[in-house]
Amino acid sequence: MSKRNEFHKDGTTINIFVGNLSFDVTQHELTSAFAQYGNVERVSIIAHRESGQPRGFAFVEMTERDDANNAIAGLNGSTLNGRTMNVNEAAERPGYPQGRGEGGNHDDRGRSRRW
Repeated sequence: MSKRNEFHKDGTTINIFVGNLSFDVTQHELTSAFAQYGNVERVSIIAHRESGQPRGFAFVEMTERDDANNAIAGLNGSTLNGRTMNVNEAAERPGYPQGRGEGGNHDDRGRSRRW
């Protein structure tokens, strides 16, 4: 794993994918589940753009590698709100810029597109 994912090196966090979630799971419930393993920086439950309905997965960001690994090992296959969670380290999406705020509305030279 790259140094980019080490919180104490450059301020980023370890991003964890949590799948097969109940549509009723709350941010508080996920935070509580992961907080037993260490500091939870952020929980993002992903919703459908148009309907706003949860899509059944989330991302949890933790500040320490060991805590994140322990959370993955401890929570993968465990049950939350009647669903067996799939928990693993989130992979980078190929073809997307790394980091936040870099957007995708640019041509191959970095110029903003007008449409």
